[in-house]
Amino acid sequence: MTPKTKAIRGLYAVTPDTGDTAALLAKTESALRGGVTILQYRNKVASPALRRTQATSLLELCTEHSAVLLINDHVTLAAEIGAQGAHIGGEDGSLSAAREVLGPDRLIGVSCYRDLDRAQVAADGGADYIAFGGFYISTVKPGNTRAPVSLLTDARRFGLPVVAIGGITPDNAEPLIRAGADAVAVITALYAATDIEATARQFAGLFNKAEP
Repeated sequence: MTPKTKAIRGLYAVTPDTGDTAALLAKTESALRGGVTILQYRNKVASPALRRTQATSLLELCTEHSAVLLINDHVTLAAEIGAQGAHIGGEDGSLSAAREVLGPDRLIGVSCYRDLDRAQVAADGGADYIAFGGFYISTVKPGNTRAPVSLLTDARRFGLPVVAIGGITPDNAEPLIRAGADAVAVITALYAATDIEATARQFAGLFNKAEP
C-alpha cells in the first residue's frame, strides 16, 4: 500500500442525513475524540448550500483531530473545500471522472457492494480503496442482500485497503476485521449511540487488538 492508502485503517464514520449542523458537528467531534480515523460526509437530502457549510465545518474538525475527510458523491465539492478525497457509489459517476476532478494525490474510494468484478474494475481504474457490504442487517439500507464475510478475504487479492459496511456494531465487527477489513464503516451504531465517544473507543480498540 502507498502512504496515501495507509490512511484507510480503523474506524470509518459515515454521517447521517441531517439538517441540524450543530448536532452533527457535536456528535462528530465526540466520534473523532473516540478514535475515528476516516470520516465520510454523506447527506443525501441537504441543499448545495447546506452541504457546503456542513462539509467545510467537518473538514475543520477532521483537521483538528488528524482524521481524513471524504465527501460522498460530490467530488467537485471535495476538490473545492480541500477535503482529502471522495467516495463514489454505483450511481455517482465514473472513477475516471472523479480522478480528473480530484487529481492524483487525493483518495477515491469505490462501493463494490458484493461484486468482486466491480472491485477489479475499480482497482484497475486507480481506486485507492474498495468498500463492500452490507454484512449485517442495516437500518440505513434494510432491504440490502447480505454479503458473505469471505468476500473480505477474497478482496485482499487486489492489494487495496478493504472497507466493510452494513449494520456493523462493536459486537459484530471483529469477524470482519479478522477476515480482512482494514476499516469498518459505521453510521447508526455510532451516531445513535448514547455515548458516542465511548462507542468509538470500543471500535478503535478492536483494531488495536488486531495489530501484530
